[in-house]
Amino acid sequence: MTDAVLHHARIALVGNPNSGKTALFNALTGARQKVANYAGVTVERKEGMIRGASGRTMSVVDLPGTYSLRARSPDEEVTRDVVLGRFAGEASPDVMVAVADATNLRLVLRLILELKAVGRPMVLALNMYDIAERQGLRIDIEGLRAELGVPIVTTVATRKRGLDDLVAAVEAELAAQPASLPSAWTSPDAEGIRAAHREAGRIMRAHVRPPEHPDTLTGRIDSVLLHPVFGLAILLGILFVMFQAVFAWAAPLMDGIEALMAGLGGLVAAALPDNLLRSLIIDGLISGVGSVLVFLPQILILFLFIILLEDFGYMARAAFLMDRIMGGAGLHGRAFIPLLSSFACAIPGIMATRVIDNKRDRMATILVAPLMTCSARIPVYTLIIGAFIPQQTVGGVFNLQGLVMFGLYAAGIVSALGVSFLIRRVFWRGRVEPFMMQLPAYKAPDIKNVALNLWQRAMIFINRAGRIILPLMVLIWVLSTFPYPPEGATGPAIDYSFAGMIGHAIQPLLAPIGFNWQMSIALVPGMAAREVAVAALGTVYAVGDAESATGVLASTLAAQWSLASGLAFLAWYVFAPQCAPTLGVVKRETNSWKWPIIMFVYMVALAYLAAFVVYQGARAIGWG
Repeated sequence: MTDAVLHHARIALVGNPNSGKTALFNALTGARQKVANYAGVTVERKEGMIRGASGRTMSVVDLPGTYSLRARSPDEEVTRDVVLGRFAGEASPDVMVAVADATNLRLVLRLILELKAVGRPMVLALNMYDIAERQGLRIDIEGLRAELGVPIVTTVATRKRGLDDLVAAVEAELAAQPASLPSAWTSPDAEGIRAAHREAGRIMRAHVRPPEHPDTLTGRIDSVLLHPVFGLAILLGILFVMFQAVFAWAAPLMDGIEALMAGLGGLVAAALPDNLLRSLIIDGLISGVGSVLVFLPQILILFLFIILLEDFGYMARAAFLMDRIMGGAGLHGRAFIPLLSSFACAIPGIMATRVIDNKRDRMATILVAPLMTCSARIPVYTLIIGAFIPQQTVGGVFNLQGLVMFGLYAAGIVSALGVSFLIRRVFWRGRVEPFMMQLPAYKAPDIKNVALNLWQRAMIFINRAGRIILPLMVLIWVLSTFPYPPEGATGPAIDYSFAGMIGHAIQPLLAPIGFNWQMSIALVPGMAAREVAVAALGTVYAVGDAESATGVLASTLAAQWSLASGLAFLAWYVFAPQCAPTLGVVKRETNSWKWPIIMFVYMVALAYLAAFVVYQGARAIGWG
């Protein structure tokens, strides 16, 4: 082999989900790894570098988990195409490392047989071998090695046991095999699949004996956590804690980021004269960066729960419990986590859809996630409810304003389920992909892996979302700033800007839903983020700082808007996609402008219809 070939040797880690494959990848590569997307798809690609005892450097690719090379999901298609050398721009792996959960070899043996048929060098890593030993599981490693015809190494990724032996086995395969071999694998027919199952079963019976100390703890825990009543109650408790954490734990950090951005803006304001450059830096760039970073604590807290639950082994069980409920609305069982997190912000909710394997199930969840009532709607809801809903009790117990707020949340939930039902029954006909996944054994999460995964989530969010969101925020600034008011102008500056012109231009279209020109203008800068509409209304009505004069602004709106218009404005904000960052993240997650455009169009149409029904209905009963 030439030095170039030696330097560019590529190792692919392949295995079932929950086999400890990613933990093994992290143990091998540590911080020497990078995360990106495969070209043309949204599936993540993790690659890192390792160095063997001989000094050889090798790149290691952590392929998405799969049960078979007969790919059914986007993740599995990527794994299949990389293994078979079919992925554009991706060299075939020089050596495959099949990562197996040593405590559960039945399913992975069929995958190993498929990988063997590919005809490339391979090493089998029996991971979590310490658990297998603790259970008294008897694996005839020598017989299995002879049966499969591949080197076998035992590993414990979380304790970094067996890593040197694994790297040495890989180097031996690289030295013993030619640099390139033809791919001989073809997708088997039904009989071939049955034959592979029989062969995997025969190998299992011949070389793996039942454990002397079976894991009865997992069974006992599952008898509670998977109980149709107690299991759901525990799940709801966990979700409640997660829901509260995303709101409560993130609040101080979000306030800190906002204070940091405000302080930075103050420094710029003190250093620069009041001119266009200062406005661009403060209102465009700093505001844009702040709008990205302020969501980071929520995202990290959300993914902390997801990673811990996934590593512990609970996520698959939670999805199993929710599958029937979500399936009735055309959603996958795993959709409940993204939809729940969307109550805080649709951005982390959309990012969390990566736990859904099937592309259609994932897309359906992405398309309805923004319908959940995010925290950015709360300032708008609070302002309008305070202006138009009286502070009184209903039935002597319930606060009327609180009931209206609850109704708005309920409207978001019902609409998300209804839209997902229509999407899957009308546009993507066919059954929801059933949730099929082997339930992993419970195990303690590895702190280093959790920290590394959180760091990667943070970098992915900043790099991906920031590149889209920041330019959009600058565009909103341009629309709200130019052109300047003419000499002698008495109205607010925004009235004369491009945003104001757009507001006046679209007002006739919004007249049937009761929106005046001030409301129309507020929608334009409100595209940056829903809560910006409150500040825009404060500017239009010359109230001043809307956040410090919310009561004055509410009184002004109550005096100048009809009740029908106020209720229509609320209905609009339940459904409308007034959030450019969300649309930007959808673009990044789907790798296409098609889906954010579809989302924008259907949500605007839904918002217009809801506002029209509310406005005209309110007028019909004398609230106009």
